[in-house]
Amino acid sequence: MNSLLSRWATPLTVGFFAVSAISGVALFFHLGQGWFHEMHEWLSMMLLAPFVLHVWKNWRPLVAYVQRGTLWWPVAAALVIAVAFAVQGGGEGHKGMSPQGRAVSVMTQARLADLAPVLKTTPEALQASLIQRGYKPASDDDTLDSVAAASGTSATRLLFELLQQ
Repeated sequence: MNSLLSRWATPLTVGFFAVSAISGVALFFHLGQGWFHEMHEWLSMMLLAPFVLHVWKNWRPLVAYVQRGTLWWPVAAALVIAVAFAVQGGGEGHKGMSPQGRAVSVMTQARLADLAPVLKTTPEALQASLIQRGYKPASDDDTLDSVAAASGTSATRLLFELLQQ
C-alpha cells in the first residue's frame, strides 16, 4: 500500500490540480463556459481522492507543520477569504448566476402583467392558463414566484410549463 501511495498520490494530485487550475482560469475569464464548467466541477471533485492519498502519504510532515504552528495561519487565511467571497456573493441576487439563470430569475419575479407580452399572450390569457393548470393567481400583479410558492411548486418549473404551450 505504501508503494501505491508513493507512486500515485502526488502525481495524481498534480494532474487533477492542473486540470482544475486550467479550467478554473478559463471559467474566470468566461472562456469556453460550455466546455469547462461541468468538467471543472467533476474533476475538482475527483481531485479529493488524490488529495486524501497525498495527505495520507505526507502525514508526518503535515503533523510537523501543525506542531510548529505554520499550518494554522495559511488555513485560517484561506477560510477567511472563502467566507468573504461566500458572504459577498450570497446576498447579491443575480451575481454569479449564468445569463440563462438570470433570465429565468427575472421572468419568475416579473409581474404577470409584465411577463404576458414576453410570453406573447395577454395578462388575462396568462392568468387563465395558470388557473387551467391548477394554480391560483390572485391578480396580474402576482409573480410566478408567488403563484408557485402558494402552490408548493418551483417557479422555474411553472415557467417551463408555460413556455411549452
